[in-house]
Amino acid sequence: MIHRLAKIIPSTGFGGHGKDLRVGIGDDAAVLRPSRSSELVISCDSSLEGVHFHPGNQPPESVGFKSLARAASDLAAMGAIPSYFLLTLALPKEKTGNWLNRFAKGMARGAREFKIRLIGGDISRANGVMLSITVLGVVAPGKAVLRSGARPGDLICVSGKLGRAQLGLEIILRGLSRSPSLKELVRPHFYPKIRLELGHWLASHQIASAMMDLSDGLSTDLPRLCQASGVGARIFEDKIPRIEIPRQLSNQKLNPLDLALHGGEDYELLFTVPPSLAPRLDRTPGAASLKIIGEITSNREILLVARDGTSSRLPSLGWDHFRAEKRIRG
Repeated sequence: MIHRLAKIIPSTGFGGHGKDLRVGIGDDAAVLRPSRSSELVISCDSSLEGVHFHPGNQPPESVGFKSLARAASDLAAMGAIPSYFLLTLALPKEKTGNWLNRFAKGMARGAREFKIRLIGGDISRANGVMLSITVLGVVAPGKAVLRSGARPGDLICVSGKLGRAQLGLEIILRGLSRSPSLKELVRPHFYPKIRLELGHWLASHQIASAMMDLSDGLSTDLPRLCQASGVGARIFEDKIPRIEIPRQLSNQKLNPLDLALHGGEDYELLFTVPPSLAPRLDRTPGAASLKIIGEITSNREILLVARDGTSSRLPSLGWDHFRAEKRIRG
């Protein structure tokens, strides 16, 4: 299976060497020799059957692609350029054939799209699928963007419409994903776009004061950024970019604002920018999709300002692994 994965997924393995890679797949560990002009950025992310995905709802190709996308998004949030990843995979024997091949093809698609290579990992047997991905990326010394740099007065920005992935999940959970007219609305849930180019640009040009990816929903992730920076935030309801609910789903009780605030797995970037640097956002990759939705405040509250100007505390209703009431993500 290791040979098969290495053959299908773009990789450097079994004696192969890259410019800064001394040992790849085939030994006990990968040996990297980063250059003096860059810093190594490493993160990991896990996916569990029945928690992050359900085989009846999500094809193996999507499981492979999305698990790598989720990990790579952490690099985008730091402003790093992806380089390599390690895969730890545990699965039942019955999924070591066709399911594994389809999974690998999906991950291969992600590896090519994110320009990242597999260099090693581990495989074991389990009752259900469990995988963990460790990603490695590079960033110029001192240029990595942290969550802790936001300051009062900074503008709060997001990189695109929010709620797309959650809408796709709602369509799946309602048994409507086979509808031809809704097929494209499901795609952002299965194959999310990762803002690697934008994250690297913001970091290399030192525009963003703080940054993270929106994996668990704006109402959950924004407080995390604010807590790390020791600040609060005020966001405006009418400035939050959201999706439109198609007529076919008008009877499904789906609220675009709720999806934008609390829906997870969009993997857009949430970042802050000093007002003096805001004009430079027009030069960013995908500038047309960037939206300023609020500002950082000196108090520790996270407030949502309604259209009529009234403010209320924003409840954190995004994804939480340990919330009493939760459901499968995919």
